[in-house]
Amino acid sequence: MRSITIEGLNRPVSQLIMGSDFFRLNNEDEVHSILEEYTAIGGNTIDTAFIYCGGESEQAIGKWLEATGSRERMNIFTKGAHHDQNGPRVTSEAIRSDLMTSLERLRTDYVDLYALHRDDPQVPVGPIIEALNEQLEAGTIRAFGASNWTHERIQEAADYAKQHQLTGFSFSSPNLSLAKANEPFWHGCVSADSKTLQWHEANQFPLLSWSAQARGFFTGRYTPEIRDNADLVRVFYSDDNWQRLRRAEQLAHEKGVSTIQIALAYVLNQPFPACALIGPRNGQEMRSCHEGAQLKLTSQEIAWLDLETEVR
Repeated sequence: MRSITIEGLNRPVSQLIMGSDFFRLNNEDEVHSILEEYTAIGGNTIDTAFIYCGGESEQAIGKWLEATGSRERMNIFTKGAHHDQNGPRVTSEAIRSDLMTSLERLRTDYVDLYALHRDDPQVPVGPIIEALNEQLEAGTIRAFGASNWTHERIQEAADYAKQHQLTGFSFSSPNLSLAKANEPFWHGCVSADSKTLQWHEANQFPLLSWSAQARGFFTGRYTPEIRDNADLVRVFYSDDNWQRLRRAEQLAHEKGVSTIQIALAYVLNQPFPACALIGPRNGQEMRSCHEGAQLKLTSQEIAWLDLETEVR
């Protein structure tokens, strides 16, 4: 499997990152089976978060790491400082508290990739960068980044870090998919737009995309007439996205692959380091992701799929 490098890590990061928002303590056999399938195709990075499944996701991963002795060959990517019922909590106290709990659940003394799960634009970037650098110096994290931050805020954090001789963000994790979001899937979420992609290309800044396959939009299960999934209708149903789907279907037919594999390849063939968070639940879905990750798309094909040009 192809991989990217992220500043601060001594291991590459596989382009396919295993999502774990269905990992629980009562489906241990499924968790172990899917992680074995994932590592068999060359995957080495697992995504989780402090809030996933009420903490069970991190606990399930910790049990698997301990049972299989896999800690030193896997990158663990977790997130914290998500808002709660009282509102935003992007503070040094929340960062430290969530991280310490995550480490305990994961049965490890450090995580490879740590991200702030949401932003709070009312909080200056300075104290946030300083809090993350404290954890970096303590050895509890190897690299840190931002999930659902705009590229402008990430640049602001980079400028602060440079001015104060600190380490800045090493990656960003917004939504990026061939289907463009009409509105945020969840409150506070960020999707990469054209300006974001230009910034990532100019800075060669790694992007780890969630919902890279648009939550099943490209599986063939949906048409403009099928409207039983209210969230999918709200976020992805648009004339432009149906045209993108038709173009993906056409290109898939020409290459002898599936449409959803073209959608995955769109994310992984950007002109900057990019990974996709995936959530296969069985071997067939895992193999589909693996095959899609091996596809090469040209810049002309990427532009055509994204409706930027009529020729390819």
